[in-house]
Amino acid sequence: MNSLIDSLNPQQRAAVTLPDVSSLILAGAGSGKTRVLTSRIAYLLQNGYASPEEILAVTFTNKAAKEMVSRLSTMVSFNTKYMWIGTFHGLCNRMLHSHHEQAGLPATFTILDQSDQLSTIKRLMKANNVSEDEVSARDIQHFINQRKEEGKRASQVKVLGYLGQLKLQVYQWYEDSLNKEGVCDFAELLLRSYELLSRNEQIRHYYQRRFRFILVDEFQDTNVLQYRWLKLLSGIEDNCERVNAVFAVGDDDQSIYAFRGANVGNMKDFVRDFRVQNPIRLEQNYRSHGNILDAANALISNNSERLGKKLWTDAGRGDPIRVFGAVTDQEEAEFLVDSIKGAIADGVDRKEIAILYRSNAQSRVIETELTRRNVPYKVYGGLRFYDRAEIKHTLAYMRLAENTADDSAFLRVVNFPARGIGAKTIEVLMDVAKNENLSLFDATRLLPKTASQKLSVFTQIIEYLKLAKEQLELPDFVDFTVEKSGLKHFYETEKNSEDKLENILELKSAAQAYLSEEQTDSNNGTDTLSPLAGFLSHASLESGENQAKANEDAVQLMTVHASKGLEFNLVFITGLERGLFPHDSAINDDKNGLEEERRLMYVAITRARKSLYLTYAQQRMMHGLTRYNMRSPFFDELPAQTLKWLTPKEGERSSDRYSCGGSSLMRDYQSAEKSRHYSSNTPTWAKGIVTSKLERDIRRQADAGNPYRQGARISHEKFGPGRITSTRNSGDSHEMTVTFDSGKVLTLLTRIAKNKITLM
Repeated sequence: MNSLIDSLNPQQRAAVTLPDVSSLILAGAGSGKTRVLTSRIAYLLQNGYASPEEILAVTFTNKAAKEMVSRLSTMVSFNTKYMWIGTFHGLCNRMLHSHHEQAGLPATFTILDQSDQLSTIKRLMKANNVSEDEVSARDIQHFINQRKEEGKRASQVKVLGYLGQLKLQVYQWYEDSLNKEGVCDFAELLLRSYELLSRNEQIRHYYQRRFRFILVDEFQDTNVLQYRWLKLLSGIEDNCERVNAVFAVGDDDQSIYAFRGANVGNMKDFVRDFRVQNPIRLEQNYRSHGNILDAANALISNNSERLGKKLWTDAGRGDPIRVFGAVTDQEEAEFLVDSIKGAIADGVDRKEIAILYRSNAQSRVIETELTRRNVPYKVYGGLRFYDRAEIKHTLAYMRLAENTADDSAFLRVVNFPARGIGAKTIEVLMDVAKNENLSLFDATRLLPKTASQKLSVFTQIIEYLKLAKEQLELPDFVDFTVEKSGLKHFYETEKNSEDKLENILELKSAAQAYLSEEQTDSNNGTDTLSPLAGFLSHASLESGENQAKANEDAVQLMTVHASKGLEFNLVFITGLERGLFPHDSAINDDKNGLEEERRLMYVAITRARKSLYLTYAQQRMMHGLTRYNMRSPFFDELPAQTLKWLTPKEGERSSDRYSCGGSSLMRDYQSAEKSRHYSSNTPTWAKGIVTSKLERDIRRQADAGNPYRQGARISHEKFGPGRITSTRNSGDSHEMTVTFDSGKVLTLLTRIAKNKITLM
């Protein structure tokens, strides 16, 4: 243990050896936070401050939880299975299975992933005659998850307007459906666990006495309900004589998931609520060279709502950050591939090269150029194993064997492979189930003879599976399911389905691996479940996490959001244009939106170890439309001494390569960009928008003769008020994409829509 402590830097050592008090560790990018977390647990165990069962450690991904357990296994002689280490969803799932009766759940409750949740919402909308022309199922899914993450049931939500009432009504139907079927979605796991603790004093006090030490990774990503859940477990709101110590590790500068409900304000609230005297700052970076860190520090210092820290390294200055300004996105892609081929020739592994972009739509032209130049690449974040259709079909059969009330699973496979069960039969079945308040499976017994005969083959399969699950080992049951369901035969005879067949056969290996892990690790809480129930929970909780970094030797392509937690020797940040990065939605938002975009850029910069390139294009084709762009204002927030411009700045090129409302106007724009001077009082962010009036003049001239310009406010007689977000010429007419205040996005033809819209 002494050697472990001695190997830490002073700030890390101070964090690991803190006394039994709540503390906030501000861990900068590349500062060794995982090492600090695991060393803290090892320190508590080795010195007798805690026993394994007194430790609760919360992470945000299953991968991070497994990494923590793996590291601890090499550091301490204690059995890690007695600790609760896992994600919020995984730990809540474990708690609910242990107390399912008190939580109002069946022992066999299953978990809906995001796609199954969306399918359930669509089914309920269709059954109740709610059209997606009125409100999209995805909007309702977002509404439901947001309310749950705020800790609100449908009965507790207050809304205004017709659309709000409609969303709330679907939320109520959805809530009733989940209760009837005995299933939980991801947000429900946390909400029901919170309700269990808050309403049941005996269970709450049991866990408060047990978990004397609570450790939380990536604290900046917690949402409102997760923070309230942690406060319940700590005992701070119960005025307990002893409040459990919460060791929160996070970086407010890397909070980039507000769209998922993350509340960066939880960090300041934590300091206040838990009376943290002196947050410890981990500022020594072990990843990046000095120029990269100086750029990151300077950029993020423009955010006002931060606790503050400054990264440093003893690794030297390193290469300057190279900047390339392309005329078009095609030229940008050609530059990327030229640079990558040069780096590979110099010995850089392809898998250590990453191309980051703000929007997935940017990848098309880059992928085309990589393919044309024969450079292997991998798009990170592709479809995971458990998200593939053939795997979800197989798991649906297994879910029904475990819980026949799971209507989502029933509808996924009742006619797959095809058994001649038509839409009319399903409609009749759904009506019977609704009228009799039964599951679809149970309602099959009440159908007229003709319809029930069509369904009898399917229900017999499920009955066989129910019997088999009690008699077969889990891997053998997977085999039996694949055979008995007809899936194996279907994919054997279907054209071009070799990969899908291999995948469903691979599910047996996944089940075997799951059992092997369970023998040495019960941190996911499945020790209280049957092997089948545990495996189904494991599959659902794994669904939707970011794909692990590929080991194959290929250039990595990904969004900036997907890059968080990864690092590469050579990084390209592309599309650094105003309106793309920072995004339009953030520029039009309040200060919080702009600060989140800056944090996103900070994350992107700090992915680079040795070399970093920043690129932008003055003309870009996206979504079928040509955009004319100014470079990102983020360039004005980076220290000049850290940058090396590989191309002249805008305004130093010939204007004959541009066409945006006339060359003379573009020359004026270039000249303004080149000769801008700002007073010392000009806010940094404002520097990026000094030429906004000129840009509007350019766009206005480009749209001459068309009153429906990008940015204009309109009102549609059916869809209400909205803003034109993009326009394009389409033959003898004009198309405009409108984002309505209701959230609906539509593309309208001017010649058709002009009689239905008015300019505001």
